[in-house]
Amino acid sequence: MPSTVTVWNEFVHERDDEAVAELYPDGIHRTIADALDEHGFETRTATLGEEEHGLPESVLADTDVLVWWGHIAHDAVDDRVVERVADHVRGGMGILFLHSATLSKPFRALLGTTGSLFWREADERERLWVTDPGHPIAAGLDDCLELPETEMYGEPFDVPTPESVVFTSWFEGGEVFRSGCCWRRGRGRVFFFRPGHETHPIYHDSTVQQVLANAVEWATPVSDERRPPSVRNVEPREDIEGNEGDDG
Repeated sequence: MPSTVTVWNEFVHERDDEAVAELYPDGIHRTIADALDEHGFETRTATLGEEEHGLPESVLADTDVLVWWGHIAHDAVDDRVVERVADHVRGGMGILFLHSATLSKPFRALLGTTGSLFWREADERERLWVTDPGHPIAAGLDDCLELPETEMYGEPFDVPTPESVVFTSWFEGGEVFRSGCCWRRGRGRVFFFRPGHETHPIYHDSTVQQVLANAVEWATPVSDERRPPSVRNVEPREDIEGNEGDDG
């Protein structure tokens, strides 16, 4: 069975900015979902303006991997939805955070840091070097991916030390950045991918789409069992010496 992917987007820029609407007339979420659909995944979309932001319990329970794009409406996301998303990740659902989602509530809730960084909009060239070529997310990629015009993100990047840094970016202005980071939270896998500023056609790039497809494969739960880690009192599996016949 193909993985089920829900692509979440604020869907604000595309309605308020003509330049963004020209690049993504049906929304960034639709472009990403269509690309993942072409890679064989079952996709659906959800946006901020829908009831429960399009992420009720029934949707998350039926989602293998959630893709999250946010930028200017982080504070508008209901805390109850944030906790619901975090619980599902801890229980095994994968999640991909894209671009400015470093400042989103779910990213901060799961990683426990601010996600802060340096940034600049100068339409500069970016080269993403594959720094963990053996990682599944790098499968089928060349040594680097070059984007002609991007928004710069620079270090320091306030996140916990990643389990793997799949991509490291160099920008024309001289900065570097950890642009493809992996973590685990509970039973769930978390991936951050930096490129994706709304005024550039980055999600139309076929290599970027391949990265997202690889990341969905990697983040898909390895088990059908979905439950967050819990504190449980358990009986011993073996007899404990000295306790036989102890009536308490």
